[in-house]
Amino acid sequence: MLLSGVAVIGSGAVVGFMNLPGRTAAPAASPNGAQASSVPITRSDMVDTKQVSGTLGYAGRRSQPNRAGGVVTATRAEGTVVRRGGWLYKVAGKPVFLMYGAVPMYRRLGVGTTGPDVRQLELNLVKLGYKPGTVDKTFTAVTARAVWAWQRDEGLVATGRAEVSQVIFSGGSLRIAENSKQAGDAAEGSVVTTTGTERAITIKLETSHQQFARKGARVKVQLPDGKKVAGTISSVGTVARPGKDADSPATIEVRVKVGGELGRLDQAPVTVELRTGRRKDVLSVPVEALIARAGGQYGVRVVQGGARRVVPVETGLFMGSRVEISGAGLSEGVRVEVPAL
Repeated sequence: MLLSGVAVIGSGAVVGFMNLPGRTAAPAASPNGAQASSVPITRSDMVDTKQVSGTLGYAGRRSQPNRAGGVVTATRAEGTVVRRGGWLYKVAGKPVFLMYGAVPMYRRLGVGTTGPDVRQLELNLVKLGYKPGTVDKTFTAVTARAVWAWQRDEGLVATGRAEVSQVIFSGGSLRIAENSKQAGDAAEGSVVTTTGTERAITIKLETSHQQFARKGARVKVQLPDGKKVAGTISSVGTVARPGKDADSPATIEVRVKVGGELGRLDQAPVTVELRTGRRKDVLSVPVEALIARAGGQYGVRVVQGGARRVVPVETGLFMGSRVEISGAGLSEGVRVEVPAL
C-alpha cells in the first residue's frame, strides 16, 4: 500500500485536502468540539503512483572514437551542438568533421572502394553542396573530385581520399557533453564525449519495482524548479546492474522522453511519478472522514438532513489524501462528515 500517490477523478484532476468538491458546514460539531463539515462521496478512477529519482540529461551519451594522431589543438565549448559538416575538435590543426550515417568510418575511402559507407559519404557531400556524381556504393573519379573540393574548402590536405582521421559518422547532430582532452593534450583515446540533442531522463530503477515501468506508459516528471511536465517511458532495460555495494539493490535502466521547455540543464536531478496501480469506478472519501471502530474496523459518519449516523465501511486503496471505501447504503453524492480544516 503506497501513501505517496494522488487520486485522479475522471478527467484527470487531482483531488487533495484543500480542494474538496461541495464541502459545506454540517449542523453538528465533531467529537473534539470543532465545527465539522461534510463532503460528498465521489465515484472515480483512482491512480496510485510511486516517486523515484531520475536524472535529466540528453540521450545517446557516448565517448567518440578518435583516429587522428598528434596533439589536440582545439575543442568546442561544452553544450555546443554540431551538425552535418561541422567540426568536433582539431588535432594538429586539422578538424575532425561530423557527417551523418549509420556506418562508422572504419577505412580510407578512395577510387575503387565500394560499399554502403561510400554511398553514405556521397550523400553527405551532396547535402554539403558538392557533386560526387551518382549517389551509389561505388567511389569513382567524380566522387574523388568532390572529396578533393571539400578537403580544400575545409583546410585539409586535399587528396581526394576520405581518411578515417577526418570524419566521424553519427545518426544525427551531436551535442558536446564533455571534452576529455584539452588543447595541448596528446590525442590518445577519445577526445570528446557527445550526446544527441534530444532531452531524456534516466532512472536507475530497483529491480523489485520493474513491474511499474512499461514502455509507452505515461509518467509525470517534477523538474528541479518544481514544475511538472508529462513524459513517456521510451525504453526499459533488461539487464540488471549490481549495486555499488552489498547493501545497494540491483537496478535496471529506464529511459523517459519528455517535452516542453526544459532549459539546458544536464545531469540534473528530477523526480518521476510511476503509475503503480489503478482502481476503476470506485467510491472514495478523504482519509480524514474515516472513523476508527472496535476491532480495527472503520466507518464514516453519513450526514442526511439534520441526522448523522455511522456506517461501517471496508477500505481499499489509500492514495495520498483519499481512500477507497465500500459499504451498505453508500453511493456517489452521499455526504459524509469530515473534521473542520
